[in-house]
Amino acid sequence: MIRKLRGGIHPLEEKNTKDLPIRQATEPKQVVIPLQQHTGVPCQPLVKIGDQVNVGQKIGDINAFISAPVHSSVSGKVVAIEPRAHPLGPTVLSIVIESDGKNLVDENVRPKGNLDSLTPAQIKDAVREAGIVGLGGAAFPTAVKLFPPEGKKIDTLLLNGAECEPYLTADYRLMVERAEEIIYGMKLLMKALNVQQGIIGIEDNKPQAIKTMITQIKKSDSTDYNLRNQELKKIRVISLKTKYPQGSEKHLIKVMLDREVPSGGLPLDIGVVVNNVGTAFAVYEAVVTGLPLIKRTVTISGDGVKEPGNLEVKIGTLFQEVIDQCGGLNGKVEKVIMGGPLMGLAQYTTEVPIIKGTTGILLLKDSGIIESQPCIRCGRCIDVCPMYLMPTMYALLVEHKKWEETEKYSIVDCIECGCCAYVCPSKIPLVHYIKYGKAELLALKKKI
Repeated sequence: MIRKLRGGIHPLEEKNTKDLPIRQATEPKQVVIPLQQHTGVPCQPLVKIGDQVNVGQKIGDINAFISAPVHSSVSGKVVAIEPRAHPLGPTVLSIVIESDGKNLVDENVRPKGNLDSLTPAQIKDAVREAGIVGLGGAAFPTAVKLFPPEGKKIDTLLLNGAECEPYLTADYRLMVERAEEIIYGMKLLMKALNVQQGIIGIEDNKPQAIKTMITQIKKSDSTDYNLRNQELKKIRVISLKTKYPQGSEKHLIKVMLDREVPSGGLPLDIGVVVNNVGTAFAVYEAVVTGLPLIKRTVTISGDGVKEPGNLEVKIGTLFQEVIDQCGGLNGKVEKVIMGGPLMGLAQYTTEVPIIKGTTGILLLKDSGIIESQPCIRCGRCIDVCPMYLMPTMYALLVEHKKWEETEKYSIVDCIECGCCAYVCPSKIPLVHYIKYGKAELLALKKKI
């Protein structure tokens, strides 16, 4: 039985790019590769200024469990290693590479094997070395999810195809155009985890994606050696009733499996691993072609760009270069956002690079900023909160700098989905208060 998402909202979908096929972005003349594009420990450079590098060459890494290496997306010369603007906010040490236009591929980029020949350990190693992270936006290192702590038994892999954020259609296009590769990548992840159940959750506003994925599953079930000669690994698609923020992994688990991730816990604690469909595609590429994560599909949308679309872009390409390939700005743009309008991050410049977690570039002529008014205690933010929290209390406590009190109200459990701010009649920037409160609470704990 599929359960209804508690709370949440129904924002305007604005998925105007859903029927636009993925197209290849123009080759960048220069790329800026940040050494941190993932949750966890930043990488250290493995190259120096003046070095010649090739496509897929590892250029940054560190010996840490929660981390992910970075690779060159072009062939050319390293011209700088310095702090550069980063779409997540602060400057980050980055490797700047001037492309020679030759796209010479590194000798280590070669097929790693296939579903039947590779052991779970070999798949995990390939995923780690390819620098794959969650491509839904969180950018958590995928290999870490493949190593559950001792005593944590994983029985289900969920593949997230919900893509409930307005405007974004990159995952949808991947499911429509590259279903075979996604299913193959999913099977690799299932083998690495030794699980027998795989479920793909897709919202019912994406009927073509649902149909395509089901067709591909049936096709692969009849031809895949792994399925015919080993214990059946069941993969199925579940159509979910469209509602935001159903793409959050905690809510996807609750709706599809009726399991709850404990406060402060992870899906691993309840036997589940969740990956994005784009991540599964990246796993396929890493194993079958040997190509590390050096490119991704990005949606460019909004009324502030002339020719919206879905582009496959090399990591390190600057936002401005991608925008120019979509016809440039459509008049005066008030806001540029990495991601969607509800959970995305506003940018102060377009001279920032596409990173592994860049799901989209949203350009808006009218940012919708309205001066906030005092809270009227209507409780709408509480009604729509999918985490059963009290957002109005966070605004009050943060305003009065009551950091420890915010913890008592479980501020760390907030997923910053923006539902509260969306429905607030006083237009209080609740997510801003919550982000600020979390940062101050963390700083306070570090001092103790």
